[in-house]
Amino acid sequence: MTGPGDTDLNLALIGNAAGAALISSEGAVTFMCAPRMDGDPVFCGLLNPVSGPPEGEWQIRLTGQTRSEQRYLRNTPIVETLLHDAEGNCLRLLDFMPRYKNEGRTFRGRTLVRIVEPVSGTPRLQMRLRPRYGYGAHPATRTAGSNHIRYDLGSQVLRLSTDAPLDYVLSETPFLVGRPMAFLFGPDEGLSDDALVVAQHFLRRTRGYWQDWVRSLALPPDYQQVVIRSAITLKLCSYEDTGAIMAAITTSIPEYDGSGRTWDYRFCWLRDSYFTVQALNSLNATRTMENYLLYVSNVAAGSPDGVLQPLFGLGGEREPLEELMPDLAGYRGSGPVRRGNAAYTQVQNDGYGSVIMAVTQAFFDERLPNLGGVDLFRRMEQIGDEARRRWNEPDAGLWEFRTRSAVHTHSALMCWAGCDRLAKIARHLNLTPEADRWAAEAHEIREAILHGAWNKERGSFVSEFGGEDLDASLLLMAQTGFLRPDDPRFLATLAAVEQDLRFGDHVYRYRRPDDFGAPETAFSACTFWLIDALHRVGRQEEARQIFEGILSQRTALGLLSEGVHVETGALWGNFPQTYSMVGLINSAMALSRRWEEVL
Repeated sequence: MTGPGDTDLNLALIGNAAGAALISSEGAVTFMCAPRMDGDPVFCGLLNPVSGPPEGEWQIRLTGQTRSEQRYLRNTPIVETLLHDAEGNCLRLLDFMPRYKNEGRTFRGRTLVRIVEPVSGTPRLQMRLRPRYGYGAHPATRTAGSNHIRYDLGSQVLRLSTDAPLDYVLSETPFLVGRPMAFLFGPDEGLSDDALVVAQHFLRRTRGYWQDWVRSLALPPDYQQVVIRSAITLKLCSYEDTGAIMAAITTSIPEYDGSGRTWDYRFCWLRDSYFTVQALNSLNATRTMENYLLYVSNVAAGSPDGVLQPLFGLGGEREPLEELMPDLAGYRGSGPVRRGNAAYTQVQNDGYGSVIMAVTQAFFDERLPNLGGVDLFRRMEQIGDEARRRWNEPDAGLWEFRTRSAVHTHSALMCWAGCDRLAKIARHLNLTPEADRWAAEAHEIREAILHGAWNKERGSFVSEFGGEDLDASLLLMAQTGFLRPDDPRFLATLAAVEQDLRFGDHVYRYRRPDDFGAPETAFSACTFWLIDALHRVGRQEEARQIFEGILSQRTALGLLSEGVHVETGALWGNFPQTYSMVGLINSAMALSRRWEEVL
């Protein structure tokens, strides 16, 4: 099932924790939402507007273009694309969004900046800037000014400011590039100086910001470039204004061609956010945790009954209604395209433990300017009370089954983890009665899991209390501290998961058919969970071998989507997926040598 705008996920992510865009390997802006990262995709070429390409994209090409090269500027999310034609001419294209420190605050303008400059010969450029709105339904209406073009997109107006010839931009006429030129696309506001001057100022300050940020990371000696790129990507998936963390930048990239599994991931899942915070904390990038704490506090305060839904909008919105968008055919023609996610209506009881685990370090990390105290602990206790009440109630589970529910082992495990961490926090704060109470709650849940989730016939834990099937989340039993890695029950469960869910060096999340049939792609996060489990039980070389294999399946720029098709190695699912980027960091940190072994 293919469409006229066939592409792959070999895309570059740019952004600044306020906005984000995806750039194709040939330099086209193929996906960008405005005014927020969960808004209308004004560049939606990745999802194939039914009117056909080049609608919904911002293309910069050379006439007679033959090839392109692409890389990130070192330790930044600034992408450089070199465009070549048949006559030996070459054009350099720099794409980024500005982010830098300014008068004690972080400036993160919602502007896409593109700088073009000739590298060799006399390159001849053709630009096609065709944003759409209403999820691909309508083309923008253009109005030209002296040095800008305004694009009316229904509920918003965006402006292109440039020092390039406007007539050529409007008519899409090829023109020679004999000097650097700049294009700034963003809010309908004038510039304080010439477009190129502003763009080069943004470039210099933004590059310096990211290089300083990377310098502050606590990196392992091995796999440094893997960790750096993954950390930057996770940072770009955060929405710093509120502290929310997106599961992915995109919507509706299917789990596999024609599967119908097309979901909108541009929301903040409590579960996914925990994994992101944990990974960044391990690198000394704790500010994301601090911002997320504010976000969680706000959504919890807005839940007077104590119930936390699985996901929220970037601004804390509670009802991201799921709708089909008929004017977009879908990635490679494989729809439907969806806006919103009905999973917000589901019961997913693992979220309570996820929230508590995400903020636990805030009570212990002396580097933080404001350590968590009794007031924060009391707020977390309210969430813990829900975990205590709900751990043995049926839910949709972390895989978000839409037509069945059960008491899922992973949900109970995370509720146990929440109570266990509350006991540790209370002990740290010298709150002895509270520590004893939460330790007792954790013990009760733990005993129930040991009995209810253990299947004697299979000789392993299973995914549901009283069930028979396995899912990959069972691999997290050691990582969460529920069982020691050398516990015979964990070793038996690891062996069972490998037998049922491991195919070569890939791991499926489960194999039992769900609402859409049996999964056809391996879930990358699960493969990283296997690597972690193998590392913990001492199978280091095997873990390293699997890790090296998945490194080879990243895009040319080091990014991963949600899943991998086992037979072809093709990437599928929303992109870039925070779960997968977290796995890259965690595995690299676990498998790297220590600094004293290197120096």
